[in-house]
Amino acid sequence: MMSETFLRGRKILAVEDEMLVAMMLQDILEDAGCTVVSAGHLKQALHLAQSMDIDGAVLDENLNGERSYPVADTLIARGIPFVFATGYGEADLGKLYPGRRILAKPYLETDLLAALSAAISTPPDVR
Repeated sequence: MMSETFLRGRKILAVEDEMLVAMMLQDILEDAGCTVVSAGHLKQALHLAQSMDIDGAVLDENLNGERSYPVADTLIARGIPFVFATGYGEADLGKLYPGRRILAKPYLETDLLAALSAAISTPPDVR
């Protein structure tokens, strides 16, 4: 698959608070050849987004009742591409973060890999 080849060797921040979903996300990314750095709550995710050298991220919108927007804002400021994953619909996210890729949960592995590949391959000035 083209997106798997493109993602091989990339370091990805996976932000997800639901343990089973986090494990699935990590497996999908590792199977695609990524190195995965995981965070399960906002404070940890924000620290990693500020300090780690990463190629991209997958952000769960809602982390135990807190929105992951500070993480998204940090990634934008650093020029790091990301994909939102949400079970709440795209309307609000689309207004807050126009042009960002949004995956509706539950998502398919192929959709996740395609969205992340597209986000990483899009030039920063177009994201």
